[in-house]
Amino acid sequence: MNFAEPDHIRMLRDTMRKFVDAHMSRSEAARWDQDNVFPRDVFDELAALGVMGLTIPEEYGGAGRDITATMIVIEELSRRSLAVSVPYIMAACYAGMNILECGSETQKSELLPLIAAGKMLFAYGWTEPDVGADLASVRTTAVRDGDMLVVNGHKRFCSGSEFCDYIYTLVRSGPADQRYGNLSFVLIPPHTPGVAISRIGSMGMKGAATTDVSFTDVRVPFSNLVGGPDAWNRGWQMLTGAGLDVEKLEVAAMGVGIASAAVDDAWNYANERKQFGKAISQYQAIRHKLADMHTRLMAARLMMYNASAMADRGERCGIETSMTKLFVTEAAKSIVLDSQEILGAYGYVKDFDVERYVRDVLLLPIIGGSSAVQRNNIANWMGLGR
Repeated sequence: MNFAEPDHIRMLRDTMRKFVDAHMSRSEAARWDQDNVFPRDVFDELAALGVMGLTIPEEYGGAGRDITATMIVIEELSRRSLAVSVPYIMAACYAGMNILECGSETQKSELLPLIAAGKMLFAYGWTEPDVGADLASVRTTAVRDGDMLVVNGHKRFCSGSEFCDYIYTLVRSGPADQRYGNLSFVLIPPHTPGVAISRIGSMGMKGAATTDVSFTDVRVPFSNLVGGPDAWNRGWQMLTGAGLDVEKLEVAAMGVGIASAAVDDAWNYANERKQFGKAISQYQAIRHKLADMHTRLMAARLMMYNASAMADRGERCGIETSMTKLFVTEAAKSIVLDSQEILGAYGYVKDFDVERYVRDVLLLPIIGGSSAVQRNNIANWMGLGR
């Protein structure tokens, strides 16, 4: 058992940190947050590094599937700004992993090279005004009309829909009473006639604005059915496949990144801030808090790397990824709030990045399956009696 980072991961982390320093300054990250804008120019520079292809085999133009490396990229980008890390997830994970695992051969050959080049992003159109964790109850419908699909319904919390290339839309394609056997996935370009997008005001995760999306008699080719004709009404199997495990890790990686930034900022502040004639880092209360923060961060990082390695090996890891998502996001939240406490009033004002970390980290135990959902998964999958 070896917990040392392999050379290629260490080199990737070094490359990402140099990229962040060169293209994602603190002042720019603050501007993206304030204006809620996606920095496409920075994303294009990121794509030039080839990291969009870390979820895609070489035969489709990628770098080869490497889940651990993908999580490292998410972690390092999230240390500075979710305005870049979330669009990266939309490309490498939402688009790359889903098309690789669920797409038809035609879709793979056409879309994966574009995704690997950073020219294709998906937004998730899954949840609805009355449907959150219970995705089998979606009401958005798709009906076949010759060689077209007609989609009607509403999606909520569809982040990044304004700049994505396709909304990866979960639809009910069969009778309402055939639960789990009546779902499909459809690729819907956001500028298709009948698609209406409106922003939802949110406290954090700026840059990939979350939105409401409505579909009114939206017509797309039947070839936009993910997986091809044989995938009609097979959406549940796609939804609960290996990609769901990786989605939990994506959120965990965001948490490790934000928590790392918060620990660094609190550590530096404690060394610089003086009260009663000495740096506050010399007070035991602050020293113990920082020690605990680093310890929780280490545990969170190790959990994420272990679960990522299991996914890389193709092992069943639903329990481990649920544990990771639960522990890491809750740990990240506590670390960031402790960081804010160390900075005091400065942790509450927008001139300091910790204020943004707080707004961003509060979302993580909610998205990608809430902490309550993960606890249920863990208990159920481990066979706890009901």
